[in-house]
Amino acid sequence: MARVLACAATLALTATVAACGNGGGGGSSNDGRIHVLVYGDASNKVEKQIVDTFNKTSDVKAVLDTIPGADYQQKLQTIINTPQAPDIFFNWGGGSIQPFVKADLLMPLDDFVKQDPGLKDKFLPSVFNSAVVDGKAYGIPMRGTQPVLLFHNKDVLDKAGVQPPKTWDELLTAVRKLKAEGVTPIALGGGDQWPTLMWFEYVYDRVAGPGLFEKALGGDKDAWASADSKKALGMLKDLVDAGAFGTNYDSVKYTNGASPALVASGKAGFELMGSWYYAQQQQDAKDFAAKGLGYSTFPAIPGGKGDPGNVVGNTNNFYSVLKKTKHPEAVAAFLKLMYSDEFVKAQLAIGNLPTTTNTPQFLGTSASPEYSRFQYDLVAKAKSFQLSWDQAYPPSAMTPIHQAVQQFFNGQLDADGFVKAMQALPAE
Repeated sequence: MARVLACAATLALTATVAACGNGGGGGSSNDGRIHVLVYGDASNKVEKQIVDTFNKTSDVKAVLDTIPGADYQQKLQTIINTPQAPDIFFNWGGGSIQPFVKADLLMPLDDFVKQDPGLKDKFLPSVFNSAVVDGKAYGIPMRGTQPVLLFHNKDVLDKAGVQPPKTWDELLTAVRKLKAEGVTPIALGGGDQWPTLMWFEYVYDRVAGPGLFEKALGGDKDAWASADSKKALGMLKDLVDAGAFGTNYDSVKYTNGASPALVASGKAGFELMGSWYYAQQQQDAKDFAAKGLGYSTFPAIPGGKGDPGNVVGNTNNFYSVLKKTKHPEAVAAFLKLMYSDEFVKAQLAIGNLPTTTNTPQFLGTSASPEYSRFQYDLVAKAKSFQLSWDQAYPPSAMTPIHQAVQQFFNGQLDADGFVKAMQALPAE
């Protein structure tokens, strides 16, 4: 559920970070070690293992510091420009590190890459680029990728005579058939708002290609008012008006397990969600996950500018480096372990899917080999992997984005209102 946690965590970032500039503090402490700050959760098992491996051969030792997930971003913000700042810290790339870059607190990693090209070449390009800001690399992938997939209940689809849709028209047909069977065609945790955003991200990509959002993110407000933008909004409205999500989706949440339960219990056919959904269903509905849960890519939109192989979601988590670290050589050596065989096997063992080029040879050791292979191939072949809009934009844009998508879906905003709301967002 890292996507859920990322949303909550980035809310804590405020303008105070961007204002801290080149003041005192920053960099590593004076204890002769490098401090690695990570988000406290189950993945820490691997991070502890990698630190132990590093310390076996390094003169400069690494220390792993963890902060419980709910407190992570707020604590990071508090210490990042003080003597207590870590040398290396966990983040989500994109907008999550933008304020730190603007405050000149982070070290560009391009020199590290020049010395060790593997720090870039050993990762899938579509993932690595998510931590590139203003043309400079500020992060190394360090956990697993989380593309958004279209999940389904196999039995519900079979009963309605429906196949996982390959095109938009097939999706609309599936909606009609599922409605006729008396089930909600698509479960949606609209009460959380961010699950609704996933529909915008994919439809916009399929209609306009990744260029429209990239222009908008860079400050081109006209992109939101373009013909492609209006077309995407029209298609989304058609889907809502067709009854695809039922009538009470705004009172349903993903975060309390309500929307996944609709799919697991056979009350809904589909749900669009990040790849962590598979593990979530295994936890909450083990028998259904083992036999009845299916998954596919988002359908193509014929005539659209976006490649049908494009994906959206969370590209990965990243390690970034404080500019004032006193041990850059040790930091570079530590980051090199993020594409090691040991790292890949350890991440796969706990259900994460690394985005390194050597991952395929170890997919058979994954907890779910077939599912891991499907995801990896999808991400590896994708011409574009768009970071979630609410993470690509600066954190201050998160709430306005969530409100706009919810209000458009429930009819409080028309297309022009949505366009104006997006044009009012802070630029990259």
